Amino acid sequence: MWHSHRLPCVYSGCPVTFKSQHGRTYHMHTGPRQDLSSMTPLHQNGLDYQDVPPYSSSGPSRKRIEHAYLTAVPCDLDGNFLPPGSIRQERTQRPNADWSPFDNQTQFMIADLLYRRVEMSASNIDLLMKLWLASLEDSGLDTSEPFKCHQDLYAKIDSSPLGDVPWQCFITGFSEDLRVPVDAPSWKQTSYEVWYRDPDLAISAMLDNPDFEGHFDMCPYMELDEHGQRCWGDIMSANVSWKHCDEIFASNADAFGAMYCPIILGSDKTTVSVATGHVEYHPLYLSIGNIHNTVRRGIAMPLYDDDPEFRKFKRQLYHASLSAILKTLLPGMTKPAIRRCPDGHYRRIIYDLIAFIADYPEQVMLTGIVQGWCPKCITFPIFPDNLEMPTIPRTRALTEELADFLDSKTLWNQYGIDDDIIVHLLHQVIKGMFKDHLVTWVGEYLLREHGESKSRKILDEIDRRIAAVPAFSGLRRFPQGRRFKQWTGDDTKALMKVYLPSIVGFVPNEMVTCIATSLDVYYLVHRQNINEDSLKNLDLALIKFIDLREIFRITGVHTAGFSLPRQHALVHYHSLIEHFGAPGGLCSSITESRHISAVKKPWRRSNRYHALGQMLMTNQRLDKLSAMARRYPQSLEELSNVVNEPNLPYLTQLFLLDQLHLNDTSLPPITSKISVFHSAVATFFAPSDPSGIYGMRHERVHSTPSWQGKGPRRDCAFVVEDEAKPGMQGLNIVRVQLMFSFKYNNIEYPCSLVDWFTRVSIDNTTGMWVVQLDIEGGRQRKAVVHLDAFLRAAHLIPVYDSNPLPLHRLTDSYSLDTFKLFYVNKYIDHHAHEIAF
Repeated sequence: MWHSHRLPCVYSGCPVTFKSQHGRTYHMHTGPRQDLSSMTPLHQNGLDYQDVPPYSSSGPSRKRIEHAYLTAVPCDLDGNFLPPGSIRQERTQRPNADWSPFDNQTQFMIADLLYRRVEMSASNIDLLMKLWLASLEDSGLDTSEPFKCHQDLYAKIDSSPLGDVPWQCFITGFSEDLRVPVDAPSWKQTSYEVWYRDPDLAISAMLDNPDFEGHFDMCPYMELDEHGQRCWGDIMSANVSWKHCDEIFASNADAFGAMYCPIILGSDKTTVSVATGHVEYHPLYLSIGNIHNTVRRGIAMPLYDDDPEFRKFKRQLYHASLSAILKTLLPGMTKPAIRRCPDGHYRRIIYDLIAFIADYPEQVMLTGIVQGWCPKCITFPIFPDNLEMPTIPRTRALTEELADFLDSKTLWNQYGIDDDIIVHLLHQVIKGMFKDHLVTWVGEYLLREHGESKSRKILDEIDRRIAAVPAFSGLRRFPQGRRFKQWTGDDTKALMKVYLPSIVGFVPNEMVTCIATSLDVYYLVHRQNINEDSLKNLDLALIKFIDLREIFRITGVHTAGFSLPRQHALVHYHSLIEHFGAPGGLCSSITESRHISAVKKPWRRSNRYHALGQMLMTNQRLDKLSAMARRYPQSLEELSNVVNEPNLPYLTQLFLLDQLHLNDTSLPPITSKISVFHSAVATFFAPSDPSGIYGMRHERVHSTPSWQGKGPRRDCAFVVEDEAKPGMQGLNIVRVQLMFSFKYNNIEYPCSLVDWFTRVSIDNTTGMWVVQLDIEGGRQRKAVVHLDAFLRAAHLIPVYDSNPLPLHRLTDSYSLDTFKLFYVNKYIDHHAHEIAF
């Protein structure tokens, strides 16, 4: 998860804003079913390699060398370095019984339930308190309701000192003295309130968070894997962190022994709807690069886009606001600031603005370039806006030099520079082009090839295929296929996982392979740990994609070529990964995922009138509260009748015989009661995917007779058959028909009745393995296996033939029972992409 402090910089006063193969752990769910480029050489500092904890508990040890000068030496409150081995000052702990400002734990839990968990409205809180009091009076109890009314509840939350970085505000406008002609446009006459939290205080709170201890890098480092290859992962392993520390020390001797603190900003527009139109917000988020990627994973303006002068003002206002908000960080960039760190020690901290997370529209505004140009490089003036031509790096020094000698028109037309903007911040990570280009182009190809009427029928069939995709834990459902009004980043990522098999047979194989290659590029760059081989594979996949995309030009879909910023940006990923580390910690989807909690939910809880203050107060109260805060027994014989599997007792006895490692061939009797559960949670190491602390991901595997009222859900799983073999050569797929447990000699055995699949081959077009049900003697091969045999959940998608699906939509509940061949979907998430090859 992305741990950040919300720093919405918002203008008011206007009408718009789931085991690795070792160490598996399972939890049975028994309740109701709920639904550089310039790097200092390793030898130059005269340091020896030291062993560091590997990313995975099963992996071999890696080697790490840390920066020699910014070494994060502990100090006292006056900044004096402490001798090695000094005992840290213990934090003052609140007593466990201290629930202040609440009267007791119960009162806090009621407040947390009403305000944060169920988001009860103020009027309903008032009604609930009245009913509570009436119930007490009717019962003759001499006590009172927990809160008098909603104001009383809010006041209790507001008085908590926890999670309290206060909001601040400044006012700005078109003119510094706010004096403009009476007949000027309304945006010139409007004063804008900019609300923000002091970034220095926000960073201090993050540094002082003990929850980050063990997941926090004090020094920049270079890391080698077991094969001696350089690895890039978290920000502090990136070239830029090492390089910047060299530069800081070279210019500031006071930085020796200090702790480097790289600051990451992010912003992305989000829209909320009201009856009178749309309100746009550009929330600004902040985090620090010391925190591991696996731990960490608004400006509102009216739209007068027809007025070039307003567009210029909007860009300038954006940059001026950023500069004003971040000014409290400037002293800490030259003179170390004393701050307490997660381990409890004080250190001298040097701040450094290192990256800005933004998708392409925000990049245009941030870097002061012209729409359609690349923010990382400039094409030669003879090819002014053709991104398929040779380029030179775009640097701040080059931009400033060009601006000194060239006029605004030449800067705009030949170099893509908007000289109205003074840029102080850089962004690095580019949003993907899956939906905007590839999915759209497939639709255009079908239209050109088949005409409007037949292409609609094909698109309907593609939608039915997508709707028939079997369910999978965390996978968004597309009951209407890929047709929905408003795309979000989550929509795109979800469709990427299931789209490929749905178009097979409808478009040329080259198109399918092209899209599959683009997905390989996406999954390669989103891995948590990237080594030199990974970068080579990325380069090869990118070359292959660039070659394969010509199919769209050949078929007449995109004859204008591929001078497209979002596709061109892929050529910069190799150098960006070396420079900034694995992109998973610097992805614009992080900021998109924060919009719901930071903007949309608070907006819905407001009364829509002067909503900004209400939204900020809602977020602050939520921060404060967050800071404090079906089994049924039966015999195997009875169970076999329920699941219609007469061999269940025999298969379970064979399983137990294998578990006991007995030479006796007689089957052991199982007389204990049986506990049945409808889901289990697998926990495995998957740092490339959204995960918890230590990079461990939790994933639920379901096997239930009824799922959301539509029919049964029997999930599939990867089973480890041979740990010595790579990828699918050592794995197989099973379908989980039943999960249960029993006891033998006081030992509990959690197990599962499964249907076995068998591997067929790799499909060359999609790059995915194809499997089919394993049939023996005309019967499906079944077995009872221990849950420890499961690696994780597996997602299968049918291999559709030329026959159309029934016009009535085939639901996902029956897809695995209807088809014979299935793709093993390696695109369902990053971990699957790493193992299902």
